[in-house]
Amino acid sequence: WIDRLRGNRMFSHRIDEHTELRLHHERHAEELFALVDRNREYLREWLPWVDRTTTVHVERNFIKLWSESFGRGEMMSLGLWNLGKLAGTIGFTGVDSGNRTAEIGYWISEDQQGKGLITRSCVAVLDYGFSELNLNRIVLRAAVENTRSRAVAERLGFVFEGIERQSEWHYDHFKDIAAYSMLADEWRNREQS
Repeated sequence: WIDRLRGNRMFSHRIDEHTELRLHHERHAEELFALVDRNREYLREWLPWVDRTTTVHVERNFIKLWSESFGRGEMMSLGLWNLGKLAGTIGFTGVDSGNRTAEIGYWISEDQQGKGLITRSCVAVLDYGFSELNLNRIVLRAAVENTRSRAVAERLGFVFEGIERQSEWHYDHFKDIAAYSMLADEWRNREQS
């Protein structure tokens, strides 16, 4: 899907008959803001950026920044759409082409949890990262208490590397972060077994 991703700002990649990933576009700002706003309390427990998402205008500016960063090869932010509705976001941040590394991140609406949407979307994004971006290492980080996110890493076969003590500021306190990684060889071997 690399050609469609690089050559078309309207990129879409189908995960299954009901689910697809799409590059964020400014026209999605209202729907994305509404999804964040509906899930604000839930997301705020795990994500440090929620309070900065205050209006549709702010969301639109975030999408513009993501598009610019995508153009520079620094990140990739995709909307996760299920049954025609935006359900969450997934993508890469901190893409370092010199060291061939990136961090995968995601979030999903509270009412869409438990359907395997994140796990299936991660598989597609990891495939893309290792095969098309030629990454060697992809990191997944989650708050120690975020058992659902950590379960995704473990289900996909990520290797637990340890706890980053007090490594992320969440509004009024630091959180310990569980760090996981997947190497390109490990991902390929996983697919063959």
